[in-house]
This record gives sequence, structure tokens and C-alpha cells, in this order.
Amino acid sequence: QVPVIQSGGGSAPAGGSLRLSCTATARTGIIYAMGWFRLPPTREREFVAGIIVRNGKADYADSVKGRFTISNDYSKHTIYLQMDNLNAEDTAVYLCNGDMSRHENGSWYPATGAWGQGTQVTVSS
Repeated sequence: QVPVIQSGGGSAPAGGSLRLSCTATARTGIIYAMGWFRLPPTREREFVAGIIVRNGKADYADSVKGRFTISNDYSKHTIYLQMDNLNAEDTAVYLCNGDMSRHENGSWYPATGAWGQGTQVTVSS
């Protein structure tokens, strides 16, 4: 397990910006990748963005590409999600995962026990 603490989020108008952060607080030496998922009110949990912490290589869901930017501060075991040009479809609870792996087919797998507490992001149209 890799415990993480999230911060940020809140409400923004369509076209606005918000920023999320997520810090791993233990077992940081085992982390390969960290990332973000979201749980929209009417859809299942979906992948948003992931980043390999040692080299900063990032990957995004098509729905956020070009609008969201994931980054990391390796020394602080922290990742960030800068969300720009928000729209109503981005409204969701955003969940950080501190211990992700990636299958050879490109799919991201979040580890059980490495989830943050979740933070609400609400975009008003």
C-alpha cells in the first residue's frame, strides 16, 4: 500500500481552471507510476492521466488530452493535475492513486490500497 493525500479541486465555471495535487506519504521507493482517475455522477470510474515518476513520461485519456497536464515533483513524491478549459463533463470526484502499473497493451492499473480520499470537482456551464 502507498498512502496518498490529495488536495485542491473545488468549483469552476466552464472554461476555467483548477489544480489538484497528490502526495505519497509512505513506501515511496516502490512507486513506478502515479495518476488520476475520476468518478462522474452518471458514469463508471475512468482513467484521466498517469505519469511514470522517474522519467515524467505522461499519458492521458482522450477526453482530457490538450486540456489537462499531469506533472510530478520526484523529490516531494507529489503529482499535480492542472485542469484547463474545463467543461461540464469534467464534473466528478477525482481520485489519486499512488501505485499504478501499466500493461503492455497500454492500460493503466491502480493498486488497491493506494487511493486518495477523493476530491470533488464541479464545473458549472
